[in-house]
Amino acid sequence: MSGGVRGPKALADAVARITKPAFGKRGLSSAAIVNQWPDIIGPVLAAHSAPERIVYPKGERTGGTLYLRIDSGSLAIELQHLQPLLIERVNGYIGYRAVADLKMIQGPLPPREKPSPPRVRPLNATEEQALEKCLMSVDDPGLRASLEALGRSVMGRREGAD
Repeated sequence: MSGGVRGPKALADAVARITKPAFGKRGLSSAAIVNQWPDIIGPVLAAHSAPERIVYPKGERTGGTLYLRIDSGSLAIELQHLQPLLIERVNGYIGYRAVADLKMIQGPLPPREKPSPPRVRPLNATEEQALEKCLMSVDDPGLRASLEALGRSVMGRREGAD
């Protein structure tokens, strides 16, 4: 075996290497804080805020100021009250005391990618029969059509039994 051959590498490693310079310029050592923002502060607050950058004191990598873009003035007041908790959550996620202060910038948030809906496969013959049997007693055509669509969606997301 030659010394130059290596095993496969994770895609995340390559992506991290590529994105690190761009995020590093903003004081965000990786895309993780941006990508995991809803996990860090919760989905409700994350829906109306986005981390922009961390500015550290000259020559330091701790005690920085996290700049957050906020799309609501009333949320900015709420976040001021939650500031100690938010700083604790961010630092806990990063793993060290990277952030000591928050500054909020009010304005529109960058567009976010919406997750694609789960793929629904066609039902097999057994599933079609089971669905039909469940719907036999439904007389109302509108209700029957809605229940059939719901049944197809639910059953089509499960592993098919052939």
